[in-house]
Amino acid sequence: MTRPPFRHPLARLGALAALALPLAGCNAIVMKPHGDIAAQQAQLIVTSTLLMLLIIVPVMALTVFFAFRYRQSNTKATYAPDWDHSTKLELVIWGAPLLIIIALGAITWITTHKLDPYRPLDRIAAGRPVPAGTRPLVVDVVAMDWKWLFVYPEQGVAAVNELALPVDRPVEFRITSTSVMNAFYVPAMAGMVYAMPGMQTELHAVMNQTGTYDGLSANYSGSGFSDMRFKVLSLSDGDFAGWVAAARQGGAVLSRASYLELDKPSHKEPVRRYAKVEDGLYDAVLNRCVEAGKMCASEMMSIDAAGGQGKGSVAGVRHLTRAGVTRTVVAALCTPDNPQGLPRAAAPVTAQ
Repeated sequence: MTRPPFRHPLARLGALAALALPLAGCNAIVMKPHGDIAAQQAQLIVTSTLLMLLIIVPVMALTVFFAFRYRQSNTKATYAPDWDHSTKLELVIWGAPLLIIIALGAITWITTHKLDPYRPLDRIAAGRPVPAGTRPLVVDVVAMDWKWLFVYPEQGVAAVNELALPVDRPVEFRITSTSVMNAFYVPAMAGMVYAMPGMQTELHAVMNQTGTYDGLSANYSGSGFSDMRFKVLSLSDGDFAGWVAAARQGGAVLSRASYLELDKPSHKEPVRRYAKVEDGLYDAVLNRCVEAGKMCASEMMSIDAAGGQGKGSVAGVRHLTRAGVTRTVVAALCTPDNPQGLPRAAAPVTAQ
């Protein structure tokens, strides 16, 4: 009598192997990244998994062993229905997992501080410390609906949905958002870091190999979330300088007015570059005061810290219409050097 298809054990194993073949084409960039921070994170995953397998594998093997040895049909196995304790077994059952937990706790404690995204890098790669006097490249990241804006304050340029980085140079990302919480993620470089409106998060990372990599939004933020992706260009120093030069020659000017146009929700935004960025734009985005006449959050907090300005009134607010929606905001302060009450990035206010 022949077995039906896939009833034979060898047939089932063959079917499973055939199903597993497509997995060979999966992108393994998370476990084989090209940035030192991501590489250390991948190693942490491997180390933690191996430590846990020291308990998991014996438990699974013993489960099968006991089920087979003490099955009802095996009359040769010792039958001891009143047995309930063994000091040696208790030491093994509780001692081994406790040691694993202690080891995992120690590793987690060390790597949590070592791989803190706010911590400046002390090495470029294993055995390669950051050269003395090396300054990180600063990139301001703005998560928008539904695109990414990258501003290079030192170079004075910006780009949408394109991030260029020099290889083997530490990068300091300053990350914020315009509306809802998002997550900045380049799997080849480092772990994901959240982007939140009115707040700034940071990420220090480095790319160790030239090439083109994928970056994406890792937190659902609306209808255009699935297309909120960008390309990461890891370039040599010369190629990065060429990219900056090309942006300066062929890009437009990113002013407050053009930023407000860019900030309107859009899907599948093409790559674009800006030759110049208006001074203080990123700080205005961070403090939510790009619109003229709106008080910056930093200024408002400084006023509150200094004791406030007394009881407010309708004269202290302003109605702004943007994208057909009218909002009531706190009006910026008018001073002799700022008669129009234009937003300022971070104007500290001290008590008189």
